[in-house]
Amino acid sequence: MNSAIRLVIRLVAWALLLATLAGCNGVARFAGAVAAPTNALATCPVTLPNGSLPPGEKPPPPGHPNDAYGNGKLWTVLWRDGKTLVKPDQIDPDGTLDMKYPWWRGPGVRGPLTITGRRLDAPAPPLRAFIPIGYGDTGFQASGLLFPTEGCWEVTGKSGDASLTFVTLVMKVP
Repeated sequence: MNSAIRLVIRLVAWALLLATLAGCNGVARFAGAVAAPTNALATCPVTLPNGSLPPGEKPPPPGHPNDAYGNGKLWTVLWRDGKTLVKPDQIDPDGTLDMKYPWWRGPGVRGPLTITGRRLDAPAPPLRAFIPIGYGDTGFQASGLLFPTEGCWEVTGKSGDASLTFVTLVMKVP
């Protein structure tokens, strides 16, 4: 893939990410509407963004938070408070909670991305991931995470010998 196409893909990915974050800006507007059990919030060891950006990616504009999370090999974007808030239009007819997550593979990391996940706070079927083809074996990779239930979820992305794990509290919002 030539560099111009890669640049366009990255710009579109960042634009979609910023639009998503702006649409839920601040999760704060949902804060009063979410009736999460106190024990779930207290017992789910959520992962917070660490601000680590993939190589070559520019930080968000001033006034926008850096919700990136990475370990020098793989990166994704997390919700600021560790909760994944799913709106009604992101719930499939079968009840599956569908959320998009961008991923980046760093220099030296090559291979298809795989994503697994398990619920930590109660029994549930495993997370399913939709990883579209066409992104290649390096760099940016879009994904859709399909959570079968609300709850505390551990998610792990792997590519080659690199892996990145985070924990998020998945919650429906009205």
